[in-house]
Amino acid sequence: MTTQPTTRALSPQVPFTPTTPLPNRGPAAARFPEGFTWGAATAAYQVEGAAAIGGRGPSIWDTFCRVPGAVHGGHDGAVACDQYHRYREDVALLRDLGVESYRFSTSWARVMPDGRTVNRAGLDYYSRLVDELLESGIAPWLTLYHWDLPQALEDSGGWPMRETAYRFAEYAAVMHDALGDRVRTWTTLNEPWCSAFLGYTAGVHAPGRQSPADGVAAVHHLLLGHGLALGELRRRDAEASLGITLNFTVADPFDLSDPADVNAARLEDGFFNRMFLDPIFCGAYPADIVDDVAHLGLAGHVQEGDLDLISAPIDVLGVNYYNGAAVSARPDPHVQLGGPDGVRSASEGPHREVSPPQPVGPVHPRSRGLPTTDMGWEVQPEGLTRLLQRLQADYAGPRGVAMYVTENGAAYPDVVEPDGSVDDADRIAYLDAHLRAVHAAIEAGADVRGYFVWSLLDNFEWALGYSKRFGIVRVDYETQRRTVKTSGRWYAQVAAANAVDDGSTKTPAGPSESPDGQPR
Repeated sequence: MTTQPTTRALSPQVPFTPTTPLPNRGPAAARFPEGFTWGAATAAYQVEGAAAIGGRGPSIWDTFCRVPGAVHGGHDGAVACDQYHRYREDVALLRDLGVESYRFSTSWARVMPDGRTVNRAGLDYYSRLVDELLESGIAPWLTLYHWDLPQALEDSGGWPMRETAYRFAEYAAVMHDALGDRVRTWTTLNEPWCSAFLGYTAGVHAPGRQSPADGVAAVHHLLLGHGLALGELRRRDAEASLGITLNFTVADPFDLSDPADVNAARLEDGFFNRMFLDPIFCGAYPADIVDDVAHLGLAGHVQEGDLDLISAPIDVLGVNYYNGAAVSARPDPHVQLGGPDGVRSASEGPHREVSPPQPVGPVHPRSRGLPTTDMGWEVQPEGLTRLLQRLQADYAGPRGVAMYVTENGAAYPDVVEPDGSVDDADRIAYLDAHLRAVHAAIEAGADVRGYFVWSLLDNFEWALGYSKRFGIVRVDYETQRRTVKTSGRWYAQVAAANAVDDGSTKTPAGPSESPDGQPR
């Protein structure tokens, strides 16, 4: 296994301080390049529902949701937003919002209920969805895996087992054979960091294991699955646009003068960012992280030729960003956390996800006194500018890979007015600031070609159930009525203008729906 360093442990960058200027709304307009893509995103388990309909088999999330205390309120995705039955309504919403591309994931458990055998009804559903999108002038952006592994494959060992990577490649081939004549953009995985470390190390996401060694093994086999699937897709269509979506942070030492905090930032950057970027773009795991996890057996999982598959050229890099992090080797003395040495434990409940769930440490998040979203995440738009510039300089840029911000958004405690409207000014401010941060990165030379808001709809927010709302469209989970929030109408204006305005444009007020729940 190649272990030579491929990039510096931390790219040179000015760390965030409370005096770092943040992008503000106005006064200047920020106009995006011609052809910039405006999109919206969802994920299968979070919106589809119909968990036992059309031949779909159980996924690890169906199983995890039945574990007492695993998901807030005992919620599950059995119904979610019922998009399986309401996809035409949701595509009409996308069209009315002026969205040009819809990023969605396909459910492996719906298409291959046991992870191996094709379910024609599942393929037919996605064929209908793709046709509906194309008929509405909306480009489908298909993600093959957004965390919902068929339970049958987990029963056989899941992502810590090499065999799962080969099953994933077979699934990719099945999907392309069914939809490749109409879908032009394919991403293999969404946020493998979450799949590996939240699912197999921290135990706060499905399948709920708590094993650092399993998490490290899952990292490699997820990436191997990406490489194998990439080959299947490329062989079928050399002209398709192929890539992967990763979630990122910008890790700053809480105390720059403290070597222990600097090392904590190295670890956070290493496990969150470089452990995925370096194999994909450089054909090697970062040497410092390889040393950190030597006792967990990473080297034993890497076989001859694996890294060549993983580092095969891609066309697009999906960038998911919500917030950066100031990290320390010591916990915040003002925050009482459960578990040994103040580290959060999975037993504290799903509303307190382990962050960061590294297999080695210590690494502790520390507050910088910034405003926070309903998730408790600090609002740090300047981190997105820094991230995109770093990716352009160290990874995507030198290899000619286009970047798209494939997830960015915020949960806030929305208030429904008597007339049914949701005037979510806080979400608009968040999106405005982050779009300006993207624009600043583009102005500095980052090749960013599109932005997908997370999320089109309020939805099942994994271990947090239905307690957090990210959507620019409100979903009443009892009636399934969709109502476009003020942020949705604002986003439609931004997409139509291809620009964030100077703040002088007024967003139309009032709910945007008809009595039967159809958008207008």
